[in-house]
Amino acid sequence: MEESLQIQRLEEAPSARDFESRIESTNVPAVFNGCVKDWKAFSKWNPSNGGLDYLQERVGLCVVEAMLSSSAPVFYGDLRSHERVPLPFSAFIGLCKQRMRHSEDGSGACFESEQRGLLEPVSEYDREPYEDAPQQIYLAQVPIMNTENEERVQLESLREDIQTPVFLEDKVLASTNLWMNNAQARSSTHYDPHHNLLCIVSGCKQVVLWPPSASAMLYPMPIYGEASNHSSIPLENPDFSNYPRAQCLMEYSQKVILHAGDALFIPEGWFHQVDSDDLTIAVNFWWRSNIVSNMSEHMDAYYLRIILRRLTDKEMKNFPRTLEALILHLLSPVGAEVLTCKFEEMDQQITEEDRNRFYQVFYGAFDDQFAAMDAILNGKELFALQVGGYSIMFVRKNWVGDDSERKMFTGSPSV
Repeated sequence: MEESLQIQRLEEAPSARDFESRIESTNVPAVFNGCVKDWKAFSKWNPSNGGLDYLQERVGLCVVEAMLSSSAPVFYGDLRSHERVPLPFSAFIGLCKQRMRHSEDGSGACFESEQRGLLEPVSEYDREPYEDAPQQIYLAQVPIMNTENEERVQLESLREDIQTPVFLEDKVLASTNLWMNNAQARSSTHYDPHHNLLCIVSGCKQVVLWPPSASAMLYPMPIYGEASNHSSIPLENPDFSNYPRAQCLMEYSQKVILHAGDALFIPEGWFHQVDSDDLTIAVNFWWRSNIVSNMSEHMDAYYLRIILRRLTDKEMKNFPRTLEALILHLLSPVGAEVLTCKFEEMDQQITEEDRNRFYQVFYGAFDDQFAAMDAILNGKELFALQVGGYSIMFVRKNWVGDDSERKMFTGSPSV
């Protein structure tokens, strides 16, 4: 891990000016010890001091959206791994109270009432989806404030118990959210498109972080999916045969432990995995970074060229993964046609030795060089079908050729 990316831990909260100039501008995480201990929530929400009764009385029968996971204690961001269910906030607090009694009792089995849930259904058809799995529920990102969707704010009544840290007072906040679990929980590894300040009100969280430059080793989900900001690797049980680059992950990671009163600044784009102890309560603030806020749409093409140039000039170890993503996930039929036409033009202008060397380097950038070749060929064939001017057999025969030519393109025998 580069020294410039090392996470700071500060004993005093900085001023707004110092935070922006010395911390936020570096896009490196920082921990602020005890910076939220003066919140009303720090004392009033404390489960060991009647905090659950306070929350139940304050929020009442407000219905919140809870995350119900089939893979608990891990909560994956992919919608296929969890569902959002409506849940009375008071019902969730009741489950937390049962969890506390279970911990204090020290018995090895859950209470029968906890297994059944809080309500006694008249029949099996009246059961709520959370009643058989109280430990699989997580209140994740429940809005206390949301500037983009005020109608969705579910816990606005808790807003006066928290205060925006002084170093965020000049920021235009997008949202403030409650995170609360009644049993141990782990988030899947992901990044956020906003700057994030994670504040621990009660309990303890462990956060493992990776810089954006480690993205290739985390195998992000395809950018066209609904969980594109999540890693596809189950870090609790990684399969290195399918994710070989992940073997280097821990070399690029940093771990921080957050106790009640602490806060962690997580810059946009930093991957993080969060482990929460039993009955942990947290609040987070999201705001757009200056980079995103000041980026004009008409500059996108220019910035893309600059980024790709930097990848090729300064970070060649990352460029193959970028190339892989562009070819396997983003290459359109027209793009495949243009690319192969450029290849053909080049073939006519260089020697056979140089041509072989080029294709060895090009396809050697991929984990599976034949998958890359197939992606290009399929795109070219689809282009031919769309324009109606070529036959598929003609395209394959003239561009791929026989086994000797296929070997020339890849530097390896055909399969």
